[in-house]
Amino acid sequence: MGNYVEHNLIAGEQIVYQTKVHPIVFVTPALFVIGGIVFGILGMPPAGAVFLAIGVVMFIAAWIRQWSSEFAVTNKRVIIKVGFISRRTIEINMSKVESVEINQDIFGRLLNYGTIVVIGTGGTKEPFALIDDPLAFRRAVQAQQS
Repeated sequence: MGNYVEHNLIAGEQIVYQTKVHPIVFVTPALFVIGGIVFGILGMPPAGAVFLAIGVVMFIAAWIRQWSSEFAVTNKRVIIKVGFISRRTIEINMSKVESVEINQDIFGRLLNYGTIVVIGTGGTKEPFALIDDPLAFRRAVQAQQS
């Protein structure tokens, strides 16, 4: 993982839980790469090359997304950073976090990923999709609030 969270800790703050984007982000790029290989084997090299190129670009984008995203719970705050060139960060003090909502479809439940929505005081809602082990993230927030 990156170093945004470690570099932005305040005095006396410690990381209690940290996660990242789930590897499921690589499934669609992998399907495109496999499709490109299959088209190539079936004697359709132009279609295979297009699918392969799209798959490689999608794989690079998924890797950057996973590499550049950080989700952490500290003893004082929830810290989330996403993005590489354009960065989006949210840092909410524990006292300002009302709840953490988890949205999971059937595949998310089976593969342990989902969308977390950090709900702050005043109705602030911040959704972040495809998070690895979202229930552990919520448990970490709840443990720090009690």
